[in-house]
Amino acid sequence: MENPIIEARTQRTQWFLDSRFGMFIHWGLYAIPARGEWIRNIERITEEDYRVYFDEFDPIYYNPKEWAKLAKEAGMKYAVLTAKHHDGFCLFDSKLTDYKSTNTQCGRDLVREFLDAFRAEGIKVGLYYSLLDWHHPDYPHCSDRIHPMRENPAYPDEGRDFSRYIEYFHGQVKELLTNYGRLDIMWFDFSYGDMCGEKWEATKLMEMIRSIQPWLIVDNRLEAAGETYGSIITDNPTVYSGDFASPEQMIPPEGMTDIHGNSIPWESCITLNDHWGYCAADHHYKSPRMVVRNLVECVSKNGNMLLNVGPNAKGEIPAESVAILKEVGKWMKENSDSIYGCGISDMPKPDWGRYTQKGNKLYAHIFEECINAVALDISADKIEKARLLMDGSEIQVTVPWNAVAFPNKSFFTFGGQSFPLPDELDTVVEITLKD
Repeated sequence: MENPIIEARTQRTQWFLDSRFGMFIHWGLYAIPARGEWIRNIERITEEDYRVYFDEFDPIYYNPKEWAKLAKEAGMKYAVLTAKHHDGFCLFDSKLTDYKSTNTQCGRDLVREFLDAFRAEGIKVGLYYSLLDWHHPDYPHCSDRIHPMRENPAYPDEGRDFSRYIEYFHGQVKELLTNYGRLDIMWFDFSYGDMCGEKWEATKLMEMIRSIQPWLIVDNRLEAAGETYGSIITDNPTVYSGDFASPEQMIPPEGMTDIHGNSIPWESCITLNDHWGYCAADHHYKSPRMVVRNLVECVSKNGNMLLNVGPNAKGEIPAESVAILKEVGKWMKENSDSIYGCGISDMPKPDWGRYTQKGNKLYAHIFEECINAVALDISADKIEKARLLMDGSEIQVTVPWNAVAFPNKSFFTFGGQSFPLPDELDTVVEITLKD
């Protein structure tokens, strides 16, 4: 009999695994110094010196309707916004703190506007909430290995009551669950060292979440960090093990499986350049081809890809990011049938690219040009038809004269020759298999 936690997880994540492609948005005060979201930690900036960014924050061009239209155009089915990052600044109108966007010059509840705009485009919505808080007075300072004031005797831990912080952060999560309508994802970040699991009073937190929004899916970082996965891969996961694993800045070589080798829900979160938060000097962007091929790789291993953008201090998604997502969107418009609802194929990975599959539809993602014909790992008598997915044109599957020695394979070309490929990002052939 299946573990009830695993059974409930399977039911909750069905839409998530069909969607496959989402947008991550890291945005906050750190967009002003524009050196990444970990700036306080890296440069050990004091609370007092960081305050200047709170006083300046005024994203005059923030228009989440434009963000939502871009996500939809790119083919993204869900989006996750940082409601609160490690610096403790809130993009929502929390009654539990003054350190929030409604108290800055902009005076706006940025989370509410985000949720309204993305829901209007039919995109499922999630909120990121950091378990860390470098602003809260009761969060460990000097003794914490990640806090900006680590090892700084001017910021001792005496007088700080961590239980007050737990009450605060549980209260903020409850605000997000009760004041902002139906959410689809709660993305917690992150556990480390002994700051994990019941240190966060995770069982109590999950009981509260399930009592308010039982359909909500939650990542695994109440229990684990980005490089580890916790009990989600076991037969007896904890109640706070999460609904999906969250590998960061990498695609697992063989996807994510439990201890028996069975696939579990997972999502790779990946930056579009080299930073999560806006970094003005970082122009090392992934190409549209790389984004598409990374997405295909995730799907071919039964996973999702959550692709990040970092808006600037004025509330604009960088022009480079916009251009890349629009190009990805052009490919998705023609080829999304090979992504949505698809997953791993029984076929081994081919030399020329990857396979994804949905029922009797096998999708050949051709990345590399071949000397002559493209070889499929299936005999021609098992194929009903093949079509170029981008335009529906017929692809003739045969066994050419020089391949008769390989009866368990079949072959095709594009218009009698193998190159150039019709789409340099990823040429997709939809193969309908016989019942």
